[in-house]
Amino acid sequence: MSETQSNPEHDTHEMFQQRWSPRAFDADKPVSKQDLHRCLEAARWAPSCFGDEPWRFIVCHKEENEAMWQKLLSCLAPKNQEWAQHAPVLLVACTHTVFSHNGQGNRWAEYDTGAASVSLCLQAAAIGLVTHQMGGFDADAVRATFHIPEDVKPMAAIALGYRGKTEHLDEGFQAIEKAERKRKNLADITFFKGWDV
Repeated sequence: MSETQSNPEHDTHEMFQQRWSPRAFDADKPVSKQDLHRCLEAARWAPSCFGDEPWRFIVCHKEENEAMWQKLLSCLAPKNQEWAQHAPVLLVACTHTVFSHNGQGNRWAEYDTGAASVSLCLQAAAIGLVTHQMGGFDADAVRATFHIPEDVKPMAAIALGYRGKTEHLDEGFQAIEKAERKRKNLADITFFKGWDV
């Protein structure tokens, strides 16, 4: 999708306008530890049910530990590997599925981990980085490779880095990258008088 919003209905903070999900990453421009930690700090301060903070992030920083980064890259779907191999940081957002205060199932854990993940992505956009979240990865391989406990669920992989040149992608991905960035109308997703009334 294009980085330009094609059908905004209202003004939003520029951070929301800048956040998008390109596949073109600059492999020659590493992410500093400071900027990576700033993104993780933003995730840390996300809201959560009972303040339980169920999110957990596996962080693979190529410059710091290329072998670990390579292991995570190999867990991605093949089509995602084609472009994600250029991202200097790969992460997996995981969620702890039980409450820490009582050991009961936390049905809001996935929702809260999504909030933490978007906080990370918005912080990245605010400091000139780009992110791309992916469902296309082998969760079982991630679990085995990184020794994830049974009560923690891998939710999404995230590529983090600096934007690269679209023309470095294959033609199929270039077309996706240049496609109109559009959202459903606000009237289609909001209900002020009950559902579909």
